[in-house]
Amino acid sequence: MTEAMGRAIVNMLRKAIGALGAAFLGLIIWASFVADFWASFDAITADPWGLVTLADLYLGFILTAVVIAAFERGWRAVLWIIPLPFLGNVWAVIWFVLRLPELWRRLVRAP
Repeated sequence: MTEAMGRAIVNMLRKAIGALGAAFLGLIIWASFVADFWASFDAITADPWGLVTLADLYLGFILTAVVIAAFERGWRAVLWIIPLPFLGNVWAVIWFVLRLPELWRRLVRAP
C-alpha cells in the first residue's frame, strides 16, 4: 500500500468515525429531551439484557482504555482514559479522530 493510499484510507475513516460520533451525539441529545435518564436507567438495570448491554458497554470502555494506554504516554493517557466511563464513546470518537493518523502509521510500521 502506498503512503498516499494509506492517507486516503485514514482520512476516510476519520470522516466516517466523526460522522458516526456526531450522529451518536445527536441521538444522546434527542434522548435527553424525550426520556428521563434515571427512569430509563432503572428500566435497563431491571432487565437481564439491559445488564448485558451495560457490561458490553463497559467492556468496550476497558478495551478502548487499553488501546489509549498503549498509545499515549504518562498523564496524557490518564487524561484520555478517566473521562471514558462518564463521557462514553463520544469521548472515544474524539480520541480516534484526533489520533488515527499516528495510530495508523504505527500499525503499518509494526513488524
